[in-house]
Amino acid sequence: MSSPIRIPDGFVEELKARIRPSDVIGRKVKLKKQGKEWVGLSPFTNEKSPSFYVNDQKRIFKDFSSGIGGDVISFVMETERLSFMEAVEKLAEEAGMQLPKATAQDEAAYDRLQRLRECCEAACAFFEDRLRAAEGSEARIYLEGRGLGAAAWARHRLGYAPDDWRTTIEHLKSRSFGMQEILDAGLAVQKEGGGEPYDRFRGRVIFPITDTRGQVIAFGGRGLQPDAKPKYLNSNDTDLFHKGRVLYRYKAAREAFGDTDEGGLIVCEGYMDAIALAEAGFGHAVAPLGTALTEEQLSLLWRAGPEPVLCFDGDAAGLRAAYRSIERALPHLQPGRSLFFCLLSGGMDPDDLIRQSGPEAMRTALEHSLPLVEVLWRRERDAEAVDTPERQAGLETRLMSAAAMIQNGSVRAAYERDLKSRMRDYLWQRRQAKRAASGSGQRGEAAQKGAPQTSTPPMTRGLGLLVRAVESPHLIDIALETLSMATFPDPDVAAIRDVLISLPEADKGVDRGTIRDHLVLRGNTRAADLLETYPEIPEIAPDGPEEREWLIALEQYVAREESGPYGLAGAGDEVTSSPESWRRLHHEVSERKARAARLNEAAEQVDRD
Repeated sequence: MSSPIRIPDGFVEELKARIRPSDVIGRKVKLKKQGKEWVGLSPFTNEKSPSFYVNDQKRIFKDFSSGIGGDVISFVMETERLSFMEAVEKLAEEAGMQLPKATAQDEAAYDRLQRLRECCEAACAFFEDRLRAAEGSEARIYLEGRGLGAAAWARHRLGYAPDDWRTTIEHLKSRSFGMQEILDAGLAVQKEGGGEPYDRFRGRVIFPITDTRGQVIAFGGRGLQPDAKPKYLNSNDTDLFHKGRVLYRYKAAREAFGDTDEGGLIVCEGYMDAIALAEAGFGHAVAPLGTALTEEQLSLLWRAGPEPVLCFDGDAAGLRAAYRSIERALPHLQPGRSLFFCLLSGGMDPDDLIRQSGPEAMRTALEHSLPLVEVLWRRERDAEAVDTPERQAGLETRLMSAAAMIQNGSVRAAYERDLKSRMRDYLWQRRQAKRAASGSGQRGEAAQKGAPQTSTPPMTRGLGLLVRAVESPHLIDIALETLSMATFPDPDVAAIRDVLISLPEADKGVDRGTIRDHLVLRGNTRAADLLETYPEIPEIAPDGPEEREWLIALEQYVAREESGPYGLAGAGDEVTSSPESWRRLHHEVSERKARAARLNEAAEQVDRD
């Protein structure tokens, strides 16, 4: 639509009266007639017995397996990830109803844009035809070399622009499009100082770019010659197309996302990556058009799902792109709306990884995606050394400055708590490593003098979790069984756990001093020292988000997941400072809840209407 339009009273009801819900819904769900209703399997859950009903007389659907119900507009909104206006426009077009135009000027503008869409569609069909013609042989060889056959060309409407200055222009003219329309659609370039316009795309593999309704509005072209400049060329901005407001494959990705349990769309860096992901079974992949993500593109991503995954090469350029995305996203974070990052190692992109190691390797990489807060922490932690108090203060200032960009108060407070906790744990680990190194040096001197040597103490994984329980004793009561089942690699950390769960049973208070004294009496002096030197931690409030996060982190010590391949699981195993594994679990649980809430909210809106 060219501009927002006020829908007159009665238009929506007339639209719903003209459309039979079973016809529209039947394109997504296999329906079987049962009395006055149609019955099928739910498109929202993985059920085996049909509990999804459509009633054409009442013009509604009801899904008893998920509790979702509504009219045909809400069904299209949910299954195709469209806004209300987009769904109305789509259904009105099918019903042969013309959306109202406010003025004659608006009508003329709307008709002009429709002509530009038709021009782009005609060009797309022409490029598709040329790919299969004799002149497209080089383009076909290139695509086949990238693992894409004729079926994939058709699915993604890939094409070839002839290597000539006016072939596309002449074809479009033969289809009754004027020169100005061809220029306004971005398919031709006007020479400076006058002269005949020429084709914008020449000798390139063509990737059509569509709007949120799936209509072609622009093109991307990949040069076939090694010296092609630029290697990738996009349409210029037009009245139809603004590259900062569009994502490649967005409509197809939104539709595919509706059939997944993922947290959001996958965002990669280029056309071929998005296509490779789609062909490998990740149909919810999109790509920006050669620029860093804009606010408009982030808004599109969050319309589809609350937690999109940005997939970048793990090299310096990929990290810079990830950091730019963080800066863009921070002000707009909200409860249940964030970003995750999949940073691939070895300079690989998704297309490389899938062709080299297969779709499962890509799936594993995506499962090890990092939350935004983790990538933000790593960015500031690695910005400079933190070996002096002044540099440590600089780290804290940078972290709090980043958190201050978040406009939502509750999310901003959560980030401040999380980042301070990460910094505290990280600095404590550095002090522990320094002590261990110092002790190792002293033992080396003793060994030279003939003194017996002892082994270097192992990593104290899980210590931070136990100290949090000491500072917040109510955690022991709610997680006593899990604490008992947990396995800690360091025997002295395990000793702290044993004392921690035994003291309450002996009716003794739980605090650092009591536990330390008990450990000393048992001869666990190192365990007592670990507990005593760990930094102070604020108490965790009951029934809050930090309590739930602590419980999830503790559960990883009962059935701890191994780090994945490709260097994606993080640098350290300390849960309190590198919590990727439990955050991933938390992400999955949260997304299931968020998806259910989103679907129910849509149903409730329909009921209210």
